[in-house]
Amino acid sequence: MELRQLSYFVAVAEELHFGRAAARMCIAQPALSTQVQALEKHLGVQLLHRTTRKVELTRAGEVFYDRCIRILGDISLSTELARSADGKGSREIRIGTIYPATIGVLPSFLARIARKCPGIRIHTASGSTGGIIRSIEAGQLNLGFIRPVENIGSLRFFSISHERYLLAVQKDSPLAAMEDVGIEDLRDQKIISFSRSNLSYTERYFAEKFEEHDLTGRVAYSCDDTFSMVSLVSAGLGVGFVPEWTRDLPNRSIELKKVRGVDLKIGLGVAWNKEDPTAGRDDIIDIARSLARPAGRGLRAA
Repeated sequence: MELRQLSYFVAVAEELHFGRAAARMCIAQPALSTQVQALEKHLGVQLLHRTTRKVELTRAGEVFYDRCIRILGDISLSTELARSADGKGSREIRIGTIYPATIGVLPSFLARIARKCPGIRIHTASGSTGGIIRSIEAGQLNLGFIRPVENIGSLRFFSISHERYLLAVQKDSPLAAMEDVGIEDLRDQKIISFSRSNLSYTERYFAEKFEEHDLTGRVAYSCDDTFSMVSLVSAGLGVGFVPEWTRDLPNRSIELKKVRGVDLKIGLGVAWNKEDPTAGRDDIIDIARSLARPAGRGLRAA
């Protein structure tokens, strides 16, 4: 078994497509397939179900993928630890970010890092909070701008700011012209709600609010993400609650309104692995902490 085979398998497991995985690893597709087959032969188990239409992980493949991520992460972390012990700083900072941070605090953070560490390479990757946490734990990312999480094991997190959820309405909607909007004003509106596979705190909050005010029956549409919510509202299909970072979206045709009876704020902060010498450098963490905003200032870049 070779490390490169683990890397090839991880690429296929994440892409679930041999062509995309081959392009990602800069290897010919037949060679990639041969390496994965050799790995399966060495292990004596089938890692992937292959058909002409799709590629899927077997149960053994799911378990092996999790272990591969940890192994490759440990190797990456060990490399950085060795360089740090020899007095050599990291050559690259890998940052994961959810979209609100991408348009908010990330530009300011990157500018400050570039001034403080002019010789370092910076790589950014977008993703979800859960995916970024897994990548930090696996050593694939050094820092993550994510929603709040608990300090568990080697994972560390501190909050930067909070933002409110506001009601998104189409600009031509009568609600857009109202100075004072109460949750009772939604009784004659079609409501768009989030409906993700994992019920988040935000979804539970609004589900309870809608039930409390007898609005559950007014939910006409659902969607999985904020961008879809904004699109549905812009199309005039209904109204929905969105985080205030959507105010900065280009070409939007919505208005954001405060609603009496709704008081939900959601946090944003920085996470890292305390054992990672790159993320643990004082200057990196100090720069991240300097982005903290007083309550109510939102997430716009300084």
